Amino acid sequence: MNMKNMNSTHRRHLSPAFLLLFAATLVASIGAGARPAAEPKADDQSAVKKITLAQFDKLREDKANVVLDVRTPKEFAAGHVPGAVNIDWHSRAFKEKIGKLDKSRKYLVHCQSGTRSAAATKLMGTLGFADLNDFSGGWAAYKKADKPIEK
Repeated sequence: MNMKNMNSTHRRHLSPAFLLLFAATLVASIGAGARPAAEPKADDQSAVKKITLAQFDKLREDKANVVLDVRTPKEFAAGHVPGAVNIDWHSRAFKEKIGKLDKSRKYLVHCQSGTRSAAATKLMGTLGFADLNDFSGGWAAYKKADKPIEK
């Protein structure tokens, strides 16, 4: 077998191996990008903390903390936590409005029952907010506990 034949033989054998290796590398890199992000560590400042009603009450005593109600304006007008700021999760301008907030402050975020506040805090975390607390019991738990209401 001369050198020319040997090279073409090796090319035929190496080419499928190379393609297989290339495909496996490509699939692995695409798969890595599609995996969910790692769960935040407990000591990670940007981690969203799920808080109870008792924790929510304690944290809202500190007036430096922001109570953020992400329900609709209609829901908010019907009754809300005293001193709460309302930014509607369903608003097209939600991301723009929260983007104007001070990212270094502590936020106590709630909605009616926890779905919108979970989504809102997740988005806020990606925008660099440092201290997010999701009161997942929401307005329903707050009202049921007969807490002070502002209209």
